[in-house]
Amino acid sequence: MRAVLVLVAIDTEARALARHLGLPSASAPRAGSGPLQMACVGLRACRLSAVEAPPGTLVVSAGVCGALAPQLAAGALVVPETVLAAGATRYATVEVSGLTRRGALVSVADVLEDGAAKARLWLETGALAVDMESATILAWAAARGLPATVVRGVADTAARGVPADLAGVVADDGRVRPMRAVTAALARPGAVADALALRRGTVVALKSVAAALARLAHAPAGR
Repeated sequence: MRAVLVLVAIDTEARALARHLGLPSASAPRAGSGPLQMACVGLRACRLSAVEAPPGTLVVSAGVCGALAPQLAAGALVVPETVLAAGATRYATVEVSGLTRRGALVSVADVLEDGAAKARLWLETGALAVDMESATILAWAAARGLPATVVRGVADTAARGVPADLAGVVADDGRVRPMRAVTAALARPGAVADALALRRGTVVALKSVAAALARLAHAPAGR
């Protein structure tokens, strides 16, 4: 079996994926001792410089994403052929047995707060979905000569964004700050409903990602 390093932005996502995959606790910075390992790299992959990977390791940018294409429902799996970054930079993902790649994903620096912002980005890029880490992770892998791919699940559909107050609940290091969540819930009517909807989408998204990672971990090492 090949070595697979799964890089996830948010601590709670890493914990959920570890649980689904039967890995030891992913409370950070790293979980797993066999061929499949996981590391939490924070928002925008800001903690990526602390990660090490031996030659030949397959690097996977995993976790949730936001849909840009209207047809993508919560829980849909996004395995792009191409990741778009700022400045029109493009990164190709590698083909892996057990996963079907399609379309593009775009990485941005900040969350998209509503459907209108998502619609504009979709028209500008044609990408199926958006996240904040994959371009950085693929650039990091390319600089080290490591193959890399992206496995993301849709947590919020094209019609919904992530309000800034809810996005602020997660610190840059990828850890959830409970007091920020309480403050957001008390400060804005509708924040609780938005949080519950995002949580439901995240749960189904991570189940899809975990199933794909399980297939990937057992794929032949040559692809």
